[in-house]
Amino acid sequence: MSTASDSPLDLLIRNVRVKEHGGLVDIAVRGNRIVAIEPGFRCEAVEDFEGDGAFAFGGFVDTHVHLDKACILDRCSICEGTLAEAVRQTSSAKADFTEADVYDRAAQVVEKAISHGTVRMRTFVEIDPRAGFRSFEAIKRVKAEYAFAIDIEICAFAQDGLTNEPQMLDMLDRALSEGADLVGGCPYTDPDPVRHVDLIFSLAVRHGVAVDFHLDFHLDPGQSDLPAVIAATERHGWQDRVAIGHVTNLSAMPLADVIHIADKLAAAGIALTVLPATDLFLIGRGHDRLVPRGVAPAHVIARRGVVTSIATNNVMNPFTPYGDASLIRMANLYANIAQLSRDEDVHSVFEMVGQSAARQLGVPHGLWVDGDATIVLVDAVGPMAAVREVGRVLAGWKNGHMSFNNGRARIRRRSLV
Repeated sequence: MSTASDSPLDLLIRNVRVKEHGGLVDIAVRGNRIVAIEPGFRCEAVEDFEGDGAFAFGGFVDTHVHLDKACILDRCSICEGTLAEAVRQTSSAKADFTEADVYDRAAQVVEKAISHGTVRMRTFVEIDPRAGFRSFEAIKRVKAEYAFAIDIEICAFAQDGLTNEPQMLDMLDRALSEGADLVGGCPYTDPDPVRHVDLIFSLAVRHGVAVDFHLDFHLDPGQSDLPAVIAATERHGWQDRVAIGHVTNLSAMPLADVIHIADKLAAAGIALTVLPATDLFLIGRGHDRLVPRGVAPAHVIARRGVVTSIATNNVMNPFTPYGDASLIRMANLYANIAQLSRDEDVHSVFEMVGQSAARQLGVPHGLWVDGDATIVLVDAVGPMAAVREVGRVLAGWKNGHMSFNNGRARIRRRSLV
C-alpha cells in the first residue's frame, strides 16, 4: 500500500485487473502519465473512478477500416453480394460524395469506435478521379477533431487500380505531400498487378512511409500477388513497414502451405490483417452448401512470428452491410469461426485487436508506470474472458482525460408478489 505525499493526482482508477483473474490494483495518473499501478494506492485525486473489478488495458487498435465509404447502404444495391459488385457499386457512389457527406458518415463511425474502446485506427481513403480529394479532406478534419479520443492514420488508397488510370500516381503523390501517413494499393483490381505493386512501393520510398495492400481476395491457392509484395519489400528494405489485408486464399490452402507462407512473411517483416466480417460476407458466393468461411487462419500465422491483427474493414456498405466498429465483437467473431478453444489462442486473438495491432502500426501499447495514460476498462476478468464473452466496454481515458463513459449495466429488480 502506497501513500503519495505531493499534490493530488489527476486521476485514480480503483480496483481493476491488468491480467486474467489478477488481483485488484489501482492506476494512478498525473498529467498524461501513469505514476503507479499497485493495490491500495492512498491519495486524493481530482477524478476518482471505481473500476469494480473491470479489466484495464491500453485500448483497442483498428488496423484496417474504410471511413470514407461507410454507411452508404441507402445509395447502393446488393444483388449478387460479390466483391466485384461491391467495388462497382461503391465506385459509382463515391462520384457523388461531398466533403460534408464523408465527414458526417465517418464521424458517426469514429464515435461508435471510441465508445467501443478504440484508441487508434488506420483508415484507407480512396483518392482517384471519381472521389478527387473530397474524402481525403473530410477524413483529415475527422482526424484533427477527434484527436482528443483517438489517433487516426490516413492511408492514401488506390482501390480501383493504378496502371489503368495514369493520373492516379500524381494524385497519391499529392496526398502523401498533404497529410496522408502512408500509401495503400489493391493489385487485384489492376490489369497489371505486379506493376501496381511496384508503383505503390515507389511512392512509399519517395515519401519514406509504410505500405498497406489489399491482397489475394479470392479462394484460389494457385493465384497470388503476394510473391510480388514480398520481393518488393525485400528489394527496398521495407521490412516491418508493410501490411497485407484479406489474403483469403490462405483459408483454402493445406496447413503445411500456410506455415510455409507464414515463414516467408515473418522473414520479410510483413504484417497480416484479417477482416472477418467482410470476408465472411463476400467469399464463397458460388457455394449453395458447406460455404467456405474464407478467413485467413491468423492464429496459425501468428505462431510463426508474423505480426497479425483483426480489424473492422467496412461498415454498412456493399462490402459489409453490417457493423458497429466494435473490435471486441470482431475478435469474438474470429475466435468462433476459427473454432478456437486453447487459452493461448484466445489470448492471441485479444492481442490482435490490442498490442499486436499496435505493433503493426509501429506504436507503443499497454499500461506501465511512466507510460501514457490511455486506458480502457472492459467488464471482464481479463483478455480471454473479454473475447469469450464479448466483454462490455465501460469507460476510457486518452492521455489521462476521460473520452467516454458507457456506465455500468444495472439490473433493476422488482417484487412479483
